[in-house]
Amino acid sequence: MSLLARPLRFIPWLPAYVALYFFFLYLPILLLPIFSFNNAATTTFPLAGFTTKWYGSLVGNSVMLEAAGNSLIVGIAVSLLSTTLGICAARAITRYRFRGQRAAASLIMAPLFLPEIIVAVSLLMIVLALGLELSLITVILGQTVFCIPYAMSVLVSGFEGFDRSLEEASYDLGESAIGTFRRVTLPVVAPAIVSSLLVSFTISLDEFILAFFLSGTEPTLPVYIWGQLRFAAKLPGVLALGTIMFAASILMLTLAEILRRRAERRTQMAHF
Repeated sequence: MSLLARPLRFIPWLPAYVALYFFFLYLPILLLPIFSFNNAATTTFPLAGFTTKWYGSLVGNSVMLEAAGNSLIVGIAVSLLSTTLGICAARAITRYRFRGQRAAASLIMAPLFLPEIIVAVSLLMIVLALGLELSLITVILGQTVFCIPYAMSVLVSGFEGFDRSLEEASYDLGESAIGTFRRVTLPVVAPAIVSSLLVSFTISLDEFILAFFLSGTEPTLPVYIWGQLRFAAKLPGVLALGTIMFAASILMLTLAEILRRRAERRTQMAHF
């Protein structure tokens, strides 16, 4: 009997290995909120005491608030653009069969497998060659290219398995294309669309390399944090800001996964 043909058996040490792997991977991140409440500028044990003053110092930081506003503008624009383009790509891939379909899908997903710094340098060269000024617009365009594969991977699960006979029945009953999309298609794929928006926004909010190369004089929040790391006295504020961003990212990704699973269940129900 070949190795692949053998039945899967429970490996006793596998749960321990997985637990150790996640502990090693996420322990440094878990230390971030711990030190953000430390009543000292040093990140060492034992802690000097509990304080929330580092979070309070963020409120009056106008430069940080401006960077946060830039990240919000970029995140909203990127999520809308990448989701809209992802809908077109996911619908084409799941509904139609055409020559070069696999090559087109692979090309769309290519940014996931290329080193991000290579993508950033390539986009910077294109922007400079076109004579464009580095700004939030160039950041939006660059991050949209990077986020489309993530959006499409979420949206494909929403469109895949959708029974086209439901739309054909709506057309036969006299409904228009817009009405069919609003009344039939959209209720089924809406959770996947919302999930794509959340995933794209989260990736854009945390993305640093593309923003670093393409932002110019309008830094986003990750670029601002990178600049603050040069000053040891500002490290506690950076830790507090990083904790807030980490919590927001976990919340949005959790909500996106819930919506993705809901979309998958809806497509299965529509299929049956």
